[in-house]
Amino acid sequence: MDVKEQLEALRTELRLHNYNYYVLDQPSIADFDFDMKLKQLQDLEAKHPEYDDPNSPSLRVGGEVTKNFETVVHEHRMYSLDNSYSKDDLLDWEKRIEKTIDGKVEFVCELKYDGASISITYENGMLSKAVTRGDGSQGDNVTANIRTIKSVPLQLKGNYPEKFDIRGEIVLPYEGFIKMNEARVEAGEEPYRNPRNTASGSLKLQDSAEVARRPLDCLLYNITGTNLGFDTQFESLKNARAMGFKVPEAATLATSVDEVLKFVDYWDVHRHDLPYETDGVVIKVNDLQQQEELGYTSKSPRWAMAYKFKAEQVSTRLHEISYQVGRTGAITPVANLEPVELAGTTVKRASLHNADQIEKLDIREGDEVYVEKGGEIIPKIIAVDLSKRPVDSKPTVYLEHCPECGTALERQEGDAKHYCPNYNGCRPQIIGRIQHFISRKAMDIEGLGGETVALLVEAGLISHYADLYTLTKAEILPLERMAEKSADNLIAGVEQSKTIPFERVLFAIGIRFVGETVAKKLAKHFKSIAVLANASVEELISVDEIGERIAQSVVDFFASEENRAIIEKLKVHGVSLEISAEKLANQTDKLQGETFVISGVFEQVSRTELKKLIEDNGGKVSGSISSKTNFLVAGNNMGPSKRTKAESLGVPIISEIDFLSKIKE
Repeated sequence: MDVKEQLEALRTELRLHNYNYYVLDQPSIADFDFDMKLKQLQDLEAKHPEYDDPNSPSLRVGGEVTKNFETVVHEHRMYSLDNSYSKDDLLDWEKRIEKTIDGKVEFVCELKYDGASISITYENGMLSKAVTRGDGSQGDNVTANIRTIKSVPLQLKGNYPEKFDIRGEIVLPYEGFIKMNEARVEAGEEPYRNPRNTASGSLKLQDSAEVARRPLDCLLYNITGTNLGFDTQFESLKNARAMGFKVPEAATLATSVDEVLKFVDYWDVHRHDLPYETDGVVIKVNDLQQQEELGYTSKSPRWAMAYKFKAEQVSTRLHEISYQVGRTGAITPVANLEPVELAGTTVKRASLHNADQIEKLDIREGDEVYVEKGGEIIPKIIAVDLSKRPVDSKPTVYLEHCPECGTALERQEGDAKHYCPNYNGCRPQIIGRIQHFISRKAMDIEGLGGETVALLVEAGLISHYADLYTLTKAEILPLERMAEKSADNLIAGVEQSKTIPFERVLFAIGIRFVGETVAKKLAKHFKSIAVLANASVEELISVDEIGERIAQSVVDFFASEENRAIIEKLKVHGVSLEISAEKLANQTDKLQGETFVISGVFEQVSRTELKKLIEDNGGKVSGSISSKTNFLVAGNNMGPSKRTKAESLGVPIISEIDFLSKIKE
């Protein structure tokens, strides 16, 4: 056997032993023998670098050092899930599905593991890239670290699609977490707080050898891509196992919400027997075509729902109520608590939301209060233990003046929040707006963080986000913790942000109530900030899904001379304030005012491409047929009830070819 054959034989054997041990939990070789074979492989690879393999089992030990993690755009967006907490929530979700989907709907129930989300790309059966969830649109390239996790296959078995992404959670089993903490305590170091945060932090360690020493595991639950070769979610899990992935066996099929709840009730008790942290159950529509038909909201798939287990509760003393000022001027009351352990973390503060919530629960300083984590993430006060209330207790009187600038607070009718109206003179609002402007979903300015923004404002170097574009290296070098390279990165990051597209700039400038989705709709409709700035409330309301509250907020923003002056400065500095000519070239008004419903399977274009063609040509896509629907685009296997409803309402039914011909006219 020549050297190349010897290398391949060793790699194949070690991959099999890895799979048996870390995925099947059925070791097929003694640890010592495995280590000897691995050493043999490493020695051979060192002597023969010409036979390098980026997915060799020898890479499991790590050693690659990553100073800066590259930001990578997800080819397929990673959405978050809507949460439910009751049977009624699930029944409402089921009803929404039935309005869109014809025929029987099956569900897949899977446990929701509490770890760090990851998307791993495989090409031709080989691991090519691993990216953190990030903001869902883009994340950090952590491939070197993921390669060290033994349950992640570097090379797949059996049959597999040519290219796909598989999503899952990087988790730290309880047993490994306990051992890590025992070692830290013995070394005189502070123990880690909880497995989830430790697993998440592990992915961003610079030295992959350190990641390899941690007993991380990877549990997979979703395959994303095209031409995947299966029709259901349940089938995809079975296929993933056959390829060599570690897919939890707990997943089951359900035909009704009652069956889903039986699964939830069982695992709400038995989850404590599992080796990993879980915080709920994920329910998915099983049929992938039905998933595609249901589609997505701006944040979540309509075909999936997370049912969260009842949150852990503890009681503690509320010492003081303080008030925070947000970037929009909104005031948030905060409960400062006696530190208490809750769901693996130490909780010292909890949001009180607004004056109405304080009044509703009659929350007072000095009270013993019950705290839980909403969705096991954000601490909140849910009740007061009146039996322990001090005899000299006094009702809470809500703040009347801004805690930062002293301006009298305002509260509009129908709004739960109080606001500081000192838009351009209140320090937290100024800093908050700039921090929002530079954030990842907005201008994504590399080399500039929230703390640096605060330092720049304090130093008098900037007073609004347009000032970022006039900063010089000489001005920022004297700042605390600002080295020469950091200064270079900041200046380069600001310059690079000029390439950010208009819809993200519109989100970044921080108009109240204008989130990511609204910004995209406004950018698409008005096409430039100059046109948007002169739009009336009536013109704004005519845009799909823009209500009076948003419209009035946009008009108020541009009514400010100071805001217009800042926008003009952005324009002078070359920030994108209109849709690019390249993007406009692909857009028309051919379908303006027309509403389409898409149903079935298509041959020439995918449903996603079909939706984009409708929107790029000025049309609107709806999920259900109504008297306002102009056309039903029918593909293969379209449900009979949609056809019947379209015919009863006189909605024209057109084929994929008819539609493509329509937009070519």
